Amino acid sequence: MRQIQILNDPFLGTEDGLMGPNALGFLIRLAFDLVTVTLIVRGIYRRHSFRSELQFTLFSMNLVIFLISYLLNEVEMTMGAAFGLFAVFSMLRYRTENISARDMTYVFIVIAVGLLTAVSGGGWLQLALICGVVCGGLWLLESGRILEREHVQQVHYDRIDLIGPGKLEELMADLRQRTGLDITRVEVGHIDLLKDSAQLSVYHR
Repeated sequence: MRQIQILNDPFLGTEDGLMGPNALGFLIRLAFDLVTVTLIVRGIYRRHSFRSELQFTLFSMNLVIFLISYLLNEVEMTMGAAFGLFAVFSMLRYRTENISARDMTYVFIVIAVGLLTAVSGGGWLQLALICGVVCGGLWLLESGRILEREHVQQVHYDRIDLIGPGKLEELMADLRQRTGLDITRVEVGHIDLLKDSAQLSVYHR
């Protein structure tokens, strides 16, 4: 008579399931992940590069990455598979609207945090140190203490006679006088000859 081997059900309180002893580890990792992402999004991103519609994306992508990585890690996911999953999600692009490089960097960071907190093999002190380094590094970079911050603003400009070779200094002087901003550089985008106007990306401190 054949014997039927019954596998452990991860939801029935077995030793290896989420409702067993591993539940505490899962909850601690989830707490580290959520606290870190909240500090990044609400404490750093919101103060320097805030886009309210992107908050949902940052939180939801982080949570999904954390859950997928943790569950796959429970079935002995290899490090190569983990980095493959990370690479797939890090290459995502949103085709419906333009997302700045800074916003995409934050998407990349919350994905990395979800992966690190889910599969890190170190102790809780090491996990706390990793999360602290990520938050502290971002805060320093955004504060301008290490890198000089440069803001960008889109401007509809009505003097296309100043848009041309040899007139950059005159163009920047006119923009500084009319906007009151400490402008460092200007990039010319779309030019509308019918309306005698142009779309400029104005960078200022």
